[in-house]
This record gives sequence, C-alpha cells and structure tokens, in this order.
Amino acid sequence: MANRVADEAASTTSPRVRRGTPSISLISKKSSAITVLGIDPGLDRTGYAVLEIATRRVVEAGLVRSSTALPLARRLREIEAGLEEILIEHPVDLVAVEELYAHYKHPRTAILMGHARGVVLLAAARRGVDIVSLPATHVKRSLTGNGHASKLQMQRAILTTMHLSVMPEPPDVADAVAIAWCGGELVKNRNVETPKLELKRRAAK
Repeated sequence: MANRVADEAASTTSPRVRRGTPSISLISKKSSAITVLGIDPGLDRTGYAVLEIATRRVVEAGLVRSSTALPLARRLREIEAGLEEILIEHPVDLVAVEELYAHYKHPRTAILMGHARGVVLLAAARRGVDIVSLPATHVKRSLTGNGHASKLQMQRAILTTMHLSVMPEPPDVADAVAIAWCGGELVKNRNVETPKLELKRRAAK
C-alpha cells in the first residue's frame, strides 16, 4: 500500500506516492463542493491534484509512480490502479488533463506520455467523470502570462495563486495543480457544462 500524506496544501510539498492495487477500504468523501482532478500525465511520474473550485483549496496532491523494472503494460496498470484509488477516495466532478501535440522535440517521450494519458482518460471514463483537455501553453499562459514558462516559473505562480506557504514540489505536482486550476476556471466561467455539474450547482443553491 502506498504511503499516505495529510491533505490540503501540505500535500503539494510532501506528495502521496501511490503504487499497485488500490485499497478497497477507502471511503468516498461526499461533498456539495465542485471539485476538479488535474492530471499531468507521465510514465514514470504522473502528477495529480484535487482542487475545490469555489475555495481554491488543494484537497490533495501528489504523484502516481510506476516501477521502471516492469514491462510497459504492467507500468500502465500501476498508473491505472493509482488513479482508480484517487477517484474512489475523491469522487470529483471533472478531470482536467494536459493535451497532446502532433509534434514534439522528443517523440519517444511524447509516445510514452500518450500511453499514460490514455490510462487517465480510461480511468475517468470508467467512473463516468467528464474530461477536459488543456494545452500546456494555455495552462502556462493563464498562470504566468507566458505560454512557454519554465517549471520554476509555474511553481512560483502556483505558490502565489493558491496562497501556499511553501513551494509545491516536485514540478509534476505543481503542473497538476495548475491544470486543475485552469479546469476550475472553465467551470466557474461556465465554459464547461455537464449534467453532473449542473446538478451540483442546483444542490448548492
């Protein structure tokens, strides 16, 4: 079973690392607040962050890791298991994930990222959670004004935007928080509408 870390902002500095089969003893946390799960997909490390939209509270953030000693199919299964655990514990209203591009400087890295991203989409679809894809340049520009901001610039932007007391580490976690925040902004501005979100809004009135 993976190591567990306290929630909220503290989890962005000491992220939960998940691996293997999720525990079936986890209890879903029901809330009237609209929440978004942001995902920064990667084969070695997939960053994730659960964010409450109205309060901009980081409920939890961390990493899903896969073992480099395993073949690709088994590594993807580890990522799926970690994501399944997160989605069971946090029944979010929307999953926001980084978009893929047609051209990359490092094609192999892009292909591996594509495998991990496919697992993210599958995990969300299996639980009936709507998905929004966000280009990395859009996420970076929204938070820094620069579509090609560095990882350090993104970490600093998240530190300020989310009013955190410490720098979010590692960068994968900061990126996931940023993706969740951008997904949340789309919901707040009603640029994303789903039946589930509409029901949540009505229940909150």
